[in-house]
Amino acid sequence: MPELPEVETVRRGLAPAMEGARIAKVEVRDRRLRWPIVKGFEKRLEGKTVDGLGRRAKYILADLSSGDVLVMHLGMSGSFRVGKDAKPGVYYHETSKSTAHDHVVFHMSNGSTVTFNDPRRFGSMKLVPRAKLDKEPLLASLGPEPLGNEFDAAMLARACQGKKTSLKAALSDQRVVAGLGNIYVCEALYRARLSPKRQASTIADRNGNPNARAGALVEAIKAVLNDAIKAGGSSLRDHRQADGSLGDFQHHFSVYDREGKPCPDCKGKIKRIVQGGRSTFYCPSCQT
Repeated sequence: MPELPEVETVRRGLAPAMEGARIAKVEVRDRRLRWPIVKGFEKRLEGKTVDGLGRRAKYILADLSSGDVLVMHLGMSGSFRVGKDAKPGVYYHETSKSTAHDHVVFHMSNGSTVTFNDPRRFGSMKLVPRAKLDKEPLLASLGPEPLGNEFDAAMLARACQGKKTSLKAALSDQRVVAGLGNIYVCEALYRARLSPKRQASTIADRNGNPNARAGALVEAIKAVLNDAIKAGGSSLRDHRQADGSLGDFQHHFSVYDREGKPCPDCKGKIKRIVQGGRSTFYCPSCQT
C-alpha cells in the first residue's frame, strides 16, 4: 500500500491539473471501489472548483467551492493519470497498460483529465462536508502528521508511554503517527539505530518524557520521509507519479527488502523477521 511519501508525491502531481480549476464533468465508469461510490456523486462535484489539494496521512483531500471535501485513498493498487483532452482515451502519460481499470475520470475546466485507475478496486472516494471532516470516521482516529511542526520527541514519547508492543508495531499504528507503513518504519528504525523488536515504552521514562532514543527516532522519521518525497516515493509494484514516472527511493533502501545483504554501515548482514504478519528488515548489529 502506498505510504505517506507516495501519496504526497501523487498530491503534488495532481495539484497543477486540479487546483483552481472547475470540475466540468465527472465520469464514474465503475462504482465498485472499496466502498461503492454513492448516487449523486457526480452532481455534487460537477461545476465545483477545487480550491485546494491537501493530504492527511494516506488520504488526498480536495477542498471544493461547495464546502465539501473529496476524500480519496489509493488503496493497494490505485493511481492517478493526468492528461489532456486531445482525443478520447489518449493521454500524454500512461500509468496503466489497461484502461479497463479506469474507474473515475475528472474533466477539468483547464482541459486536463484526471483519471483514477485501480485494478484491485481497494481505493476509495468519499464526499464529506468540510464542517464534519474532523468527525469523519476515516480521519478522526489518525495520529499526528510526522512532517508537521507539532510532531516531536515529546509527542512520540507520550504516545508510546507504557506500551508493551514493539517499536515496529507502535510506529505502524496510525493512531500513534499517521502515514507510516512497513517500508518507512523499517528505514526510520535503521537510521535511528533502534531495533524493531525493542519495546515501544523504552523511548520514554515513567512520566512519559522523551529520552535520546525518542529524539533520534523523530529525526530519522522526518529525514527518511523527506528523502523519499524528494525521490518521488518508492515504486515496488503499483506506485506511479501522476505524470506516469516511477519513484526512485527503492534504489536507496538501507534495509528494506535487502535480506542477507551487507549492512551499509557495518560488517553485519540484513535480517528479515515477521512481525504482525509483515516482513521486518533490520541490521541486528547496528540496531539495538
